[in-house]
Amino acid sequence: MMKEENRLRYDLIAVCKRLEEKGLVAAADGNVSCRAGKNSLLITPSGRAKGELSPLDLLLVNLEGEVLAGQGRPSSEIRMHLLVYEKRPDVMAVVHAHPPMLTAFTLAGIPFRSDALPEVWMHFGPVPTAPYATPSTREVPDSLAPHLEGSHAILLERHGSLTLGRDLNEACQRLEKLEHAAHTLYYAHLMNRSAPEPLAPEALIKLNKIKHG
Repeated sequence: MMKEENRLRYDLIAVCKRLEEKGLVAAADGNVSCRAGKNSLLITPSGRAKGELSPLDLLLVNLEGEVLAGQGRPSSEIRMHLLVYEKRPDVMAVVHAHPPMLTAFTLAGIPFRSDALPEVWMHFGPVPTAPYATPSTREVPDSLAPHLEGSHAILLERHGSLTLGRDLNEACQRLEKLEHAAHTLYYAHLMNRSAPEPLAPEALIKLNKIKHG
């Protein structure tokens, strides 16, 4: 068990460095977690730059958010992570980041049209935006709760994104794919001066059949 926890610590740190290198977080922004056992998870500490963390800086906490091992306080957004793991037993890792383009979409009040890009629709389905909630408060999990069922990604109004995965790499890749798609949708909007049109309903039905078939 200890060997597996050590591996997860290194995997989580690799994701933190990846997020910083790709400009998806800045300084102490964002937080990352993963399940470390039936009743525990690893999570980034509060107030620490993600690119400067080491495996031993991560905190082991129980599903009530109590620290089992490590120094410092868990991320101020731990309630959000705990809610995901409570409601979604299929989720093994959570990445909350502040990707610039996705966050700009929520600032501009533009819905993320995953149904305009076939590969994005097949990968994510609808990508909802949770209404604004005061960061680091119980408002954040409350705003997320209605959107959790079946979602691989949720945008947080004025507060970045949340991506879920079966492991840390998948949760991170989903964020990268989503931010890349946001750039594509933005460029299309600039070229056409209107929101990209969604695929026709029959096209979405075909994609759903491929996805589930």
